[in-house]
Amino acid sequence: MNQIILLITGTLALALGSVLGYYARQSIAKRNWKTIEAKLQKRIAKAKEDSEQILAEAKEKATTLLETVKQKEDQRRAELLKTEQLLLKRENALDGKLADFDLKQKDFQEKVEKLKEVKKSLESLKEEALENLERVARLPREQAKAELLEDLEKEYQRDILEKLRKLEKEGQERLEKRAKEIITTAIQKFALPQVQEITTTTVSLPNEEIKGRIIGKEGRNIRTLENLTGVELVVDETPEAVVISGFDPIRRQVAKVALEKLIQDGRIQPARIEEKVEEAQREIASQIKEAGEAAVYDVGLVALEPKLVQLLGRLRFRTSYGQNVLLHSIEVAHLAGALASEIGANVLICKKAGLFHDIGKAVDQQVEGSHTDIGIRILEKFGMEPEVITAMKAHHEEYPYESLEAVIVQTADQISGARPGARKDTLENYLKRLSDLENIAVGFSGVDKAWALQAGREIRIFVKPEEIDDLQARKLAKEVANKIQEELKYPGEIKVNVIRESRVIEYAK
Repeated sequence: MNQIILLITGTLALALGSVLGYYARQSIAKRNWKTIEAKLQKRIAKAKEDSEQILAEAKEKATTLLETVKQKEDQRRAELLKTEQLLLKRENALDGKLADFDLKQKDFQEKVEKLKEVKKSLESLKEEALENLERVARLPREQAKAELLEDLEKEYQRDILEKLRKLEKEGQERLEKRAKEIITTAIQKFALPQVQEITTTTVSLPNEEIKGRIIGKEGRNIRTLENLTGVELVVDETPEAVVISGFDPIRRQVAKVALEKLIQDGRIQPARIEEKVEEAQREIASQIKEAGEAAVYDVGLVALEPKLVQLLGRLRFRTSYGQNVLLHSIEVAHLAGALASEIGANVLICKKAGLFHDIGKAVDQQVEGSHTDIGIRILEKFGMEPEVITAMKAHHEEYPYESLEAVIVQTADQISGARPGARKDTLENYLKRLSDLENIAVGFSGVDKAWALQAGREIRIFVKPEEIDDLQARKLAKEVANKIQEELKYPGEIKVNVIRESRVIEYAK
């Protein structure tokens, strides 16, 4: 029973607590709502104030902007009005000028018409006067004119001739003086030192003992070097020196370089000689290229074909009457350029034509024809300008002068060659005889190479052993000797030495 009462009491208490809690929450909620509503009212009021302030500022800015725009618009209207007034003034001035021009043109046209009338009347008066003269003189017009001119010619012929002779003499003297001044100026601008080429080269030796090693056992070393290079080595005449004799400068230089390398190496024997000769030939080829490039740079030319420059470098080892052809070509190029600049010709064409005028001499010993024709073919092959070819081909007057530059190049060539001490005819004739001697031998079939030695007193011929046997070698020596007797003039006698040598090479593997 007590438990039931307690349960009922607890239930009532719980119910009462729930009711009291509900009313308490309702009271708290009402107080909170009034607080939130008050805050919202404040924020709404604040927002209205802010919006009114922003709107007032916007209105103020809009008013200011409108005033600024209105001022700019008034300014632009004023400028347009000013421009319109200026254009109107110019238009009025132009109309006035056009009116004046029309008046002047009308006045000019009237004057032209009057002049035509005056001219017509003058012509009629002239015709009338001539008719009156013919009637008075009783001669036709043409006959009277001819008789008048004939009388004048007879009367003043002597005076005219004397005046012409005087003018011709004065003009010739003045032109000769000017030509001498131009040539003198050109020579003064460039003067290349001339070096006379000789036919021997001397190689210094460290001691006399090395001579025996150069000669070798039974002379095999010196014979191998002579056969490979085509020169003659004189060992015994000069102490501590070997003289290399030969008319071809390239062969002498190859022999000199090879001999110097052998002396430096110390091992002198046939196989080593062949190796050093090949090295020397490669070195000389490099020197030829460098000489060509240096010549082109000296003259001031660019963009030339490398193979053409290589051919130009070969002229370093070519002589003409004892004069070095490469130095001669450089000098002609400079002289031609100086002459061209003095008289107003094309300087670049004159320089190119002067530098390459003797390019045919680089290969004239291997190709038939004059060096001028060979040079023309070379320059055409490498795409040289036609104006340059035209200027260089007349330097020996084999072709007619076709341009002012051709005359300049020919003049520069003569100046360079005619300089005192530049050339020696005797040396050139001697070198030509040696060259002809070799060409005769090489012209026979089966001949590999031929060297003219001992100042032309011996011709050494190397034959191809697979084509010529011993009997044919004897026959070849006789035929070469007979042809030399028929075609060449020479002092004393020439020894024809035919060499037939065969080698067999095998490799152990």
